[in-house]
Amino acid sequence: MRRGCRRSARHVRIHERGVSRISIAERFPRPSVMGIVNVTPDSFSDGGVNFRADDASASARRMVEEGAAIVDIGGESTRPGAAGVRLDEELRRVVPVLEALAAKLPVSIDTAKAEVARRALELGAEMVNDVTALRGDPELAGVVADSDAYLCLMHMQGEPRTMQASPSYDDVVAEVTAFLEERLRSAVDAGVDEERICLDPGIGFGKTVENNFELVARLDEIAALGRPVVVGFSRKSSLGKILGDPDAKTGSLSASIAAAVAAYERGATVLRVHDVREHVEALATARAVAG
Repeated sequence: MRRGCRRSARHVRIHERGVSRISIAERFPRPSVMGIVNVTPDSFSDGGVNFRADDASASARRMVEEGAAIVDIGGESTRPGAAGVRLDEELRRVVPVLEALAAKLPVSIDTAKAEVARRALELGAEMVNDVTALRGDPELAGVVADSDAYLCLMHMQGEPRTMQASPSYDDVVAEVTAFLEERLRSAVDAGVDEERICLDPGIGFGKTVENNFELVARLDEIAALGRPVVVGFSRKSSLGKILGDPDAKTGSLSASIAAAVAAYERGATVLRVHDVREHVEALATARAVAG
């Protein structure tokens, strides 16, 4: 048995049917949808909706039925201004949901903590989605490297508590791309298989409204790194602000769908969303129109 995480029954079944041996690009053909399930009281859009394990489990099942390729379970809010959550509290939030789901549904764990990732992988999660891109916990890279997990590395300027105070870039796309390339190399050097890594430019994480839209407009530059790109523009406040509400806390469904389609057309592989069915339908239509 390799160090890091025990092989759950789900991992054995996945390995036997070949999923654990396929690249992330094969696992998530363009366009794929990742459903968001925040097991938190304070996430920017759906905080509290899925705070009970039963509610979170029901939401995840519905998302898979509606076409999500994977469901991202998170127990720590990363909204602007959010404070960190202790390890024991994060585990208390996500473990019951993972116990109910991970052996039955395709699940990702949204965490920057090695112990949370380890427990999630033991329970059958197949991806670790780290908003710190392996900078938050020095042990996380080893946990992923010693497993069959996929890994998502995200760009964030600063930390959730302060990231939106005064974002500043000379060239946001060039700087985000350089950061992701460096974190990709760091992950590979730590033993993570490059073919199992995807990249996320971090829409809304230490970015101005203009930064967010420029990242989508020039997404092909990030995709040129050769790894699948994940984009999460769903319900972000930038979508409300461009429609005339300077105090918007979230964006509308129609704006979220438009942003997701634009990101797909510019090279995104996975769209991380709250409203799965509507995004699946819109993306399928966009793909059909594009031929």
